[in-house]
Amino acid sequence: MTVEQETGASVSTSKRKSEHIRICLQENVAGEGIDTGLAQLRFRHNALPEIAFEDIKLDSEWLGRRMRTPLLVSSMTGGTSEAGAINRRLAEAAETRGWAIGLGSMRAAIEHEELASSFYIRDIAPTVPVIANLGAVQLNYGYGVEACRRAVDIAEADALVLHLNSMQEVFQPEGDTNFRDLLPKIEEVCRALPVPVGIKEVGWGIDADSAAALALAGAAFIDVAGAGGTSWSQVEKFRQNDPMRRLAAEAFAGWGIPTAASLAEVKARLPHMPVIASGGLQHGVDAAKSIALGADLAGFGRVLLPRAANEDTRISVEMLVEQFERIEFELRAAMFGIGAATIAELQHTNRLIPVR
Repeated sequence: MTVEQETGASVSTSKRKSEHIRICLQENVAGEGIDTGLAQLRFRHNALPEIAFEDIKLDSEWLGRRMRTPLLVSSMTGGTSEAGAINRRLAEAAETRGWAIGLGSMRAAIEHEELASSFYIRDIAPTVPVIANLGAVQLNYGYGVEACRRAVDIAEADALVLHLNSMQEVFQPEGDTNFRDLLPKIEEVCRALPVPVGIKEVGWGIDADSAAALALAGAAFIDVAGAGGTSWSQVEKFRQNDPMRRLAAEAFAGWGIPTAASLAEVKARLPHMPVIASGGLQHGVDAAKSIALGADLAGFGRVLLPRAANEDTRISVEMLVEQFERIEFELRAAMFGIGAATIAELQHTNRLIPVR
């Protein structure tokens, strides 16, 4: 590839990432006719909790590591200067409040070294878990163990997640759609990397059969990333110049396994697998419900983006810290309302019931 071609490819990648940010901020990209399923569950109130509010603890353990909260900034972006600024604001807030943080797909950093800095947040998030991220499908397009290792090194990450986004790739104008025979390649990465390797969807959920196959391949954790939040077929619809594909995307606005259903299904099959619940979570009550269903971490994505994208960094970080603090308060309040003093007690509560 010539210098001119490399520059053009880099610009194309950055343009796509910028378009994703703009669309997520300005367009209606939520799934239609489908929700997370969390609204169909409620906590049975405990009028006599027998604990003091100040006794409630949010500290937990994830992959053998103590955490101040069971909360995660879900993988969102990277690959442009704007995305880099967003990542750093999210990272500063995460470090302040003790949240884990995931990075967006790091393919851009692997292919274009000049974009790597947009994924580097370790200097301002030295103590919280950082999760690097690559598309699993890239293992069919020339990527292997070394590229995955490179992503971890760029981010100085504690873990790597390989994301599954088949439906996004189908509707993406430049999508990579060869998902053939990925499992053995995923297994090779899981066995070879020195950090835990997990698997996540991007908003359509993971079924129990897939989760079980991934566990056998060596996946250290599963992020179900269920339906009910951002629909990436809807996002890509706004980037489509092909009228047929743009119209076809509408038929998939309600596609996927709702977050609550995916989480329950995976935990029923794999009760000891560390699981992250993400996909459409809006507040701390959603986090509490997810943890009560068995999640180890609850991940928040697009709901954080408007504050993170504020161009005034100090105001942006302050607003994010306030939002993180509010989510934590809502989680604590939900725990108080059922008499659960610890995350372990919340995970084993019998007070999450279907809405009747």
